[in-house]
Amino acid sequence: MNALQWMILPYRRYFQFGGRSRRTEYWLFVLFQVFVSSVISILFGVQTTSEQSQQYGAYVGFSSQLSGTGGMVQNLFGLVSFIPGLTVAVRRLHDQDRSGWLLLLVFIPLLGWFALFVLMCLDGTRGPNRHGPDPKRPEADADVFS
Repeated sequence: MNALQWMILPYRRYFQFGGRSRRTEYWLFVLFQVFVSSVISILFGVQTTSEQSQQYGAYVGFSSQLSGTGGMVQNLFGLVSFIPGLTVAVRRLHDQDRSGWLLLLVFIPLLGWFALFVLMCLDGTRGPNRHGPDPKRPEADADVFS
């Protein structure tokens, strides 16, 4: 599979919480999210500096403000991508033979986010586990990606 196929695979597996996903699928999906959001921001955004930095004469922050059409496009993209992002993260945890409920760690500021980042970087279990066959095995690819 090429990189673009990995990036859009979570959209093809939209409501599939069961099974396993490789690190490649998860991280290329995250990269795709960042890329599309950046393109939307560049095309529709209005570049601004923060009010506080202008008030004190120092450059503190720079951001892109989306409003109107750009805000709607960004919100629509986020809405369409929310469920695939959730499902690919659950399947990524399943690849390590962990429960998808660990995603609730996101509600613990900083520590929970860091823990999830580390979990998403770890390799999956070798061979089949309770969530399905190993997605790295060539003979398992037909079942996992169909």
